[in-house]
Amino acid sequence: MVLWVFGYGSLVWNPGFEFDEKIIGFIKDHRRVFDLACIDHRGTLENPARTCTLEAKKGAVCWGAAYCVKGGLEKEKAAMKYLEKRECEYDKKTSVDFYKEGDTSTAAVTGVMAFISTPDRKNNKYYLGPAPLEEMARQIATATGPCGNNRDYLFLLEKAMFDIGHEDDYVIELANKVREVLGRMKEKTKIAAAAQHILLTTHLPLMHLSALPEKTVVDSR
Repeated sequence: MVLWVFGYGSLVWNPGFEFDEKIIGFIKDHRRVFDLACIDHRGTLENPARTCTLEAKKGAVCWGAAYCVKGGLEKEKAAMKYLEKRECEYDKKTSVDFYKEGDTSTAAVTGVMAFISTPDRKNNKYYLGPAPLEEMARQIATATGPCGNNRDYLFLLEKAMFDIGHEDDYVIELANKVREVLGRMKEKTKIAAAAQHILLTTHLPLMHLSALPEKTVVDSR
């Protein structure tokens, strides 16, 4: 038996488990969206991060990496144990067909496992759903968790897709919007610091200097 896993988020650049083969390619009729809450890696319960899940969309393609784990049941179990802990916020595993570049008609691998999130806010507590780009960018710009901040997750994904030669326009658009938000936040911080400095300097008590008394010089000659 052989285990195949599709990585379309952080698994693209950081699989974290032992594998025997990696293939760059895509799946059909799905797109990458940032509708999943992350509260234990790059966010918190109070300020959740936004991470990737897959959304069904006819005609869409989602590029990523397929990882193959061979070598027996124990090796597969170890990989699955790691993945189920890491991908704990995904409530569903699905099976997808995986295609390689240059052959869009015949799947290179069938039965590839993908972790996804059910788009149901009532029954899936981790599903955030879509939001306006500006709102998502503000959330990603500010969320931080034990494993780092949300914006680095997005920027690393942007770089990973560039590195495999298949940039994602939506990821680029969202990353650029996050950079805009961070730029505004930085500018506000500068303005606030300047205002604080002015406030402090204008409220300092004035120091009055008095002339020292003149010393009387006695001529001892």
